Amino acid sequence: MLKVFQFKEFTIHQDKTAMKVGTDAVLLGAWCSVDNFPDSILDIGSGTGVISLMLAQRSDAITIDAVELDANAYEQTVENFEQSDWGDRLYCYNSSFQEFADEIAEDEEVYDLIVSNPPFYTDDFETKDQSRNKARFTSSLSFEELIIGVSKILSKNGTFTVIIPSKEEHNFVDLANQHQLFLNSVCRIQGNPSSEIKRSLLAFSFHQTEITEEHLVIETSRHNYTDDYINLTKDFYLKM
Repeated sequence: MLKVFQFKEFTIHQDKTAMKVGTDAVLLGAWCSVDNFPDSILDIGSGTGVISLMLAQRSDAITIDAVELDANAYEQTVENFEQSDWGDRLYCYNSSFQEFADEIAEDEEVYDLIVSNPPFYTDDFETKDQSRNKARFTSSLSFEELIIGVSKILSKNGTFTVIIPSKEEHNFVDLANQHQLFLNSVCRIQGNPSSEIKRSLLAFSFHQTEITEEHLVIETSRHNYTDDYINLTKDFYLKM
């Protein structure tokens, strides 16, 4: 695995964290709308900091905060922030999201845009050790905890954007509705034309609107990317 991931306008070092740069993060960072010109952005579970850095490149937000529980990932995020051109706008907190959200809510602060590539289990990561699976699952951030926290600190006209496994989409939307967060747009992702839809990009707000639905295929064959995917990511990937 590459220790360094070079994007067009910034570099990601990923030697300290298990959370390497992946397609999910890049999709979220590129797809997430900044059309409302957010002043304040929060990235929940920053990993390497890649999503925050993409949003720093794409927006003029004054404040871009990240929160990361894992100490190594936190250190990695800070390092990547400091080495970027936007270090003065980027800040990472080493905390659980639940504690962070409670503290921010207590101070009556809010964010105009909240993004998250949350921890989730795909079948690929399950181990045969059931107790280990359970421990790791319950110690991470559940979808419900994520939504509850977001509902406390999202500004009244703000947007919450997330990428999750498509099989969880219905359940996630239901949970969000219970906390007055309504789906405004969705983009369903397919690896190639014959594969199943694996991921859903979802954007929520406190306002009910007609839902915009999109569909994105990443590649037609191995490393032959579709025009849609190239157009979405070309401002970031060196070879796009």
